[in-house]
Amino acid sequence: MVKKTVLNETHRRLGARMVPFGGWEMPIHYGSQIEEHHAVRRDAGLFDVCHMTVVDVVGPQARPFLRHLLANDVARLRTPGKALYGCMLNAGGGVIDDLITYHLDEHRFRLVVNAATTDKDLEWMALQCRSHEVEVRPRHDLGMLAVQGPRAREKALPLLPESLRERAARMAPFNAAWDANWFVARTGYTGEDGFEIMVPRTEVTALWNALLEQGVRPCGLGARDTLRLEAGMNLYGQDMDEETSPLEAGLGWTLDLSDPERRFVGRDVVERQKEQGGLRRFTGLVLEGKGVLRNHMKLYEAGSPVGEITSGGYSPTLERAIGLARLDARAGEALTVEIRGRRLPVRLVKPPFVRHGKALIEL
Repeated sequence: MVKKTVLNETHRRLGARMVPFGGWEMPIHYGSQIEEHHAVRRDAGLFDVCHMTVVDVVGPQARPFLRHLLANDVARLRTPGKALYGCMLNAGGGVIDDLITYHLDEHRFRLVVNAATTDKDLEWMALQCRSHEVEVRPRHDLGMLAVQGPRAREKALPLLPESLRERAARMAPFNAAWDANWFVARTGYTGEDGFEIMVPRTEVTALWNALLEQGVRPCGLGARDTLRLEAGMNLYGQDMDEETSPLEAGLGWTLDLSDPERRFVGRDVVERQKEQGGLRRFTGLVLEGKGVLRNHMKLYEAGSPVGEITSGGYSPTLERAIGLARLDARAGEALTVEIRGRRLPVRLVKPPFVRHGKALIEL
């Protein structure tokens, strides 16, 4: 059965085209994906992300539990409000999910997990926490909106509770502030500044409408995907999954191996992979010429297949076809992609392609 967010009827009234996504019915656009993309790069856009799941980890052993569960080390989160991005691995070193962890206090942490992986994430956490004095609490009573763009914070701040407004205004990126009911994080999935705001489900619609009145443009999954691709941000299920090591998904930087005593799940495998080498490498691509890069297109070197595009599409900001790809360790730089029976050259670049509205690659 396809689930619906609290804003489902609101989206329909706004003329959104609805599609199934991760078990939910979600808006893909409200008339123009391209215009929504540009709104986020140039002004402010609003996303319904109520399909994602907020999970609170609570108890005297919350920190030791998360140090065991996650490949990045929450020991780095010493100040309440600090956030950390990382992966939750299986015993084989594959990625069960990528998520953000927020430090609330010494016995409370908040995680935000992907919609499509929620059930398996919760099952895995329940299995892993048996040896720790901790409780894993899905917060289905909360909804979440993302306000992104160079004017996003300016437009969202007046709508926050007075008790929260000043703290949110001076908050640094990858930090959060909260009061009894609202939680505001300076995080996002677009390569732009902004907030992700968690509120009680009963208050989501009122906040959505208030943001629209502030001139924030509603945006769907289509713009969210082109924005995150330009920002070089992975999408779970495409760029990494349970069969893929973070070392082969451009996420080696999220593996904290500094404490030899911390034996997080999957550590032995990723350490061995790192020592042995010969891993596939993750890279960005730009198509040299006209065409569009798509997921699963094959990449070639001197006529031999050497990799595959994991995420591909058209960049409205750069007006070029771009992609993320995984290549064999032996692959060089002179690669082509097959599009409709033709082999076209691609240029390897280091993501991100765009950040804060500016091109980061040579065009």
